[in-house]
Amino acid sequence: MAPDQLEIEHLEPWIDVQFARSSGPGGQNVNKVNTRTTLLFDFQACDLLTDAQKDRIARSLPTRMSRDGRLRVVSQKARTQGANRAAAGERLIELLRETLRRRKPRRPTRPSRAVRERRLREKRERGETKRRRQAPRPTLD
Repeated sequence: MAPDQLEIEHLEPWIDVQFARSSGPGGQNVNKVNTRTTLLFDFQACDLLTDAQKDRIARSLPTRMSRDGRLRVVSQKARTQGANRAAAGERLIELLRETLRRRKPRRPTRPSRAVRERRLREKRERGETKRRRQAPRPTLD
C-alpha cells in the first residue's frame, strides 16, 4: 500500500491498544484513571505492507520497537483515553508515512568557477581587512 494512502482504520487488525496510568500533572484524574495509551503495531504480520516496507520500518525505527518486535507509539498528553488513543493513532500514521516516503536521490554538484573565484576573492578581501587593523610591525634596523 502507498504510504500516503495509509489510514489508522486499515491497520486496526494488527494494532493492540493498552492503557496505563499517566504521569505528570492532572491531580486526582491521573491517580485513578488509565489514560496513557500505548499502540503496538505488528507490522511484520500486516498484509498491507510489502517486505521492503517492513524492512525499512525495522531499520528506521529501532528505538520504537517493543521487545516482541512490534512498533510502539505512546500518548499521554490528553486527559481522556479517547483523545490519547486518537493522538497515538495519528502519530503512528505520521511515523509510517515519513518512514515509507520515497526520497529523491541527491545528485552531487560542484560549485561553478565564478562561485569559487568569488569565494576566494572575498577571503582575500577579508584577510586584507584584518591585516589593516593590526599595528604595524617594527622594522629591524
